[in-house]
Amino acid sequence: MADRDDDDDAYAKLVRRMNSPRVVMENDAFKHATVIQTVYRQGTLLEVVQVLTDLNLVITKAYMSSDGGWFMNVFHVTDDGGNKIRDEGILNCIKKALETDASYMVKPMGKKLLSKEHTLIELTGTDRPGLLSEVCAVLTDLSCNVVNAEIWAHNARAAAVIHITDQSTGTAIEDPVQLSLIQELLYNVLKDLGDYRTPTVSISSPEQIHTGRRLHQMMFAARDFERPVSDQNDDSVRPYVTVSDCPDRDYTVVTARSIDRPKLLFDTVCTLTDMQYLVFHGAVITDRDEAYQEYYIRHVDGFPMNSEAERQRGLQLELFTDDHFGLLSDITRTLRENGLCAKRAEISTKNGKAKHNFIVTDVSGNPVEPKTIYLIRQQMGQSVIQVKGNLSMSPKFPQQTPGSFLFGSLFKCPSFQNFGLIKSLS
Repeated sequence: MADRDDDDDAYAKLVRRMNSPRVVMENDAFKHATVIQTVYRQGTLLEVVQVLTDLNLVITKAYMSSDGGWFMNVFHVTDDGGNKIRDEGILNCIKKALETDASYMVKPMGKKLLSKEHTLIELTGTDRPGLLSEVCAVLTDLSCNVVNAEIWAHNARAAAVIHITDQSTGTAIEDPVQLSLIQELLYNVLKDLGDYRTPTVSISSPEQIHTGRRLHQMMFAARDFERPVSDQNDDSVRPYVTVSDCPDRDYTVVTARSIDRPKLLFDTVCTLTDMQYLVFHGAVITDRDEAYQEYYIRHVDGFPMNSEAERQRGLQLELFTDDHFGLLSDITRTLRENGLCAKRAEISTKNGKAKHNFIVTDVSGNPVEPKTIYLIRQQMGQSVIQVKGNLSMSPKFPQQTPGSFLFGSLFKCPSFQNFGLIKSLS
């Protein structure tokens, strides 16, 4: 079996060498922009846009089209001053960055940190004035040196990725007692008794992560999509977003017209990826301060957003806790007593830990109400069970096409009110 796997791996490497990424750069085709054309395997749009964003390129126009499992992108880019990229060294750097990878999946660049010398802290919670100051004060009191950090806030939610070291040694913190204390005190800072959503604090050794990508995932997991009520009548900044069917081609079409801002394309593609949608065709055009985006998408299972398959997918719940006899019986009884039906389940246990995944609907096959999930999490523990699917909208807001609130908030807020990279805070 091992020999067969080796043969398959060798064949895959050969195919990748024969079908490596193709990048063409053109500086004479348009007056005000450098044109970059790329051909990649389908599903790598986010990585390509991520590279261009990390290289501080401004994407003024973009066209995407797929055919036979391959994806062709055309980007019109400038530097941050609105000028063409004429420096040959920079052009070669861009080309190399886009072409380099044995698996022709573009590697994350830019804001990624991989070091055994740091301890990684990830935080999500309710935003409020002075929160960042309180977090920094706790870390300082605990003799933690903040090496790098990035913090985002959106509506009422905040998320942060922080890399720290021990002040006395300058290395990663490994003492479990100290780590437990850091986690406990940060949790107390983030805790908001007026919000039923429990904050999260995780501490680990850093992996190779793209900070912006990770923050998108954390904010998406917080599921704070609704626009604040105070902003409902502010038509001057409200984006215009539509989500509709294209039944003759089995696509869902997402269009958005909004104020342009840095990293808008990256944030949009991140959002679609987090929602498990693939872009098959698309166009992005900016004119002065306005941006128009149009995407033809399907879910990763091959179906459009508004199809019956979308409604049948249900809500994904992930449970992670200590395993014990009768645990699965307790879980399924709780789901049943709250009127939920498991459409799919993946059960696994390892080293005394249980990690179970369920796809659930109500007993009629309809989407799960938010209040039902709230009750289940109250019964089973907020940190034990996490929502991984699309939770239906709160009844106090008008029902819209799936994704409308999320896209509306995304296009309106500048990088989720991105506070940027904070270096050497202490």
